[in-house]
Amino acid sequence: MGALLAKAKAKPRLVLVVCCLLLLPFLFKSSSVEEGKATWLWDASLIENPGEILDFCKEQGVSVIFLQIQKDVDVQQYKRFIAAAHQEDISVHALDGRPQWAYEEHRKEADQFIDWVLDYNDKASPEERFAGIQLDVEPYQLKRWERDQSSVVSEWSRNMEEWTDRGQRGGLYMSAAVPFWLGKIGAEDGSGTLSRWMLGRFDALAVMSYRDSGQQIFDLSKGMLDEADQLDKSIWIGMELGHTEEGSHVSFFGKPLPVMEEEMEKVYQLSESHSSFAGLAVHHYEAWQEKIASADPKREQSSMRN
Repeated sequence: MGALLAKAKAKPRLVLVVCCLLLLPFLFKSSSVEEGKATWLWDASLIENPGEILDFCKEQGVSVIFLQIQKDVDVQQYKRFIAAAHQEDISVHALDGRPQWAYEEHRKEADQFIDWVLDYNDKASPEERFAGIQLDVEPYQLKRWERDQSSVVSEWSRNMEEWTDRGQRGGLYMSAAVPFWLGKIGAEDGSGTLSRWMLGRFDALAVMSYRDSGQQIFDLSKGMLDEADQLDKSIWIGMELGHTEEGSHVSFFGKPLPVMEEEMEKVYQLSESHSSFAGLAVHHYEAWQEKIASADPKREQSSMRN
């Protein structure tokens, strides 16, 4: 009888242990602030030392790097860097653009950039190839935008049609960096917003919703997240870490690392219900690396020794 009572008492404890074991993956799952991010890397000369960049990206949960193409960087360096990134499950997208590329008379400059990437990929082995292209054109920086916006949008749209066709025919994932207010501009063909039209052409957009609050970052991005949900496209939500003259509310520059990471987590929590949400895109790698290093001096010293 005593043995039976002991077995009966042991059963609830056994069930409790089993439940705890089943919950462990969820209890210790890394927070979403460590997952699914992209970053912009503007200084391509830094890829000469891929280990430091890729170690940092792994630690911070970066799976996509937008790497600016600089012709003075040797092709072999691009190959070595992309191959090393491939081993870490990090994809590299070729990045370039100028506001003037929106004009039809400057379309060929972007054509040449896309052709360079396509030619590079043709000559590279699969693990050395760029996964995609990101265009950062931003014609609203031009003076003509203020006085002749509709004509600029018209030229820019025709150029984008050519660029996306050209890249996608070559098997490239095509994305563009865009301002958060793009949905307030009408499409050239009258079909709706320019943001929706661009989502119809590109595979993804990176929304520069630069603010120092997770709620505000999400709010500025929500319109395009909704449009991308409907079109089965992807949205990276951008956040700024660098110094800017546009006001302290635009960037996390000078703000404590824990505050920044808390706001990053808010963006993930608010965005997780959107199927289009691809993750945060942090602008930019050097500012991010500097912020992490300044919060952990030992890490900076270790990086210098390496």
